Amino acid sequence: MQKIEIQGEFRKEAGKGVARQLRMRGKIPAVLYGAGASTLLTMDPKDIDRVLHSASGENTLITLQITGGTGEASRVAILRDFQRDPINGKVLHADLFEINMNEPIVVKVPVEVIGTVSVGVKEGGVLQHNARELEIRCLPLLIPDHIQVDASSLAIGESIHAKDIRLAEGIEIMTDPDQVIVSVAVPISEAKLEELLTAPKETKEPEVLTKKEEEAPKAEGKGEAKAGEAKAKPEAKGKEEKKEPKK
Repeated sequence: MQKIEIQGEFRKEAGKGVARQLRMRGKIPAVLYGAGASTLLTMDPKDIDRVLHSASGENTLITLQITGGTGEASRVAILRDFQRDPINGKVLHADLFEINMNEPIVVKVPVEVIGTVSVGVKEGGVLQHNARELEIRCLPLLIPDHIQVDASSLAIGESIHAKDIRLAEGIEIMTDPDQVIVSVAVPISEAKLEELLTAPKETKEPEVLTKKEEEAPKAEGKGEAKAGEAKAKPEAKGKEEKKEPKK
C-alpha cells in the first residue's frame, strides 16, 4: 500500500463565491470528513492528481499535513470523491475521509486479469472481463493496489466468481459471492452475427379505431345503465305495494 504526503490549509468560509476565488488562485476547496465532523480545507489540485495517478489510485493512504487555524495537524485519510471540470478535466473539488489505522474499512479495488491465453480463447472463445473491481474489507495497511485473477485455465463456458478468489489473510471480500469476475463465452459465428445485425426491427402499427368502434363502448354502457334501472324499479314498486290494511 502506497502512502503520499500532501498539504492542506484550514479555511472558514464556504460557498460558490469562495470556491471560485480559490480556483482563480490555482487552489481548490476540499472537505475532510471524520469522527462525525467535517473540516473545510484549501488544497492544491496537483496533489489530488498525484494521488489519482499513483499505483493505488483512490485507495492511496494520504498523510495530510494541515496548517492554519489553531495550528498544524496531521491526519491519515483516503480520497473518497472528487469532481473534474467536464471541459478541461481539471480537479474542482475533493472529499477526503479520515481513517483509523487500527480499524478495518471497506474499499473497492481494481481487478487485473493475468496468465497466458486461456484454454477457451485458444478454442475460439471470447474472454470477458465481467467485473472490473471487487469490494473488500480490511485494515488500511492491508489494502492491495489491485487483485490479480488468473484466467489461463478457463475453458469455453467456464467462469471465475468472487467466491473463487483467494486473498491474503485479513482481507474479506464484500462483493456478492456469485458475481462473475472473468468468463470465456461461446463465440458467435459470422453468420449469426450478420443475422443479428441485419435483422429488421419489428414495428407495430398503432391501432386506429373507427367512429363506430369508438361509440360502441358508450352504447354498451348506456344499455347496462338501463338494465340496472329496470331491475331497480320492480323492487321499488314492490315496496310501494306493501301498504298497511285499513282499520
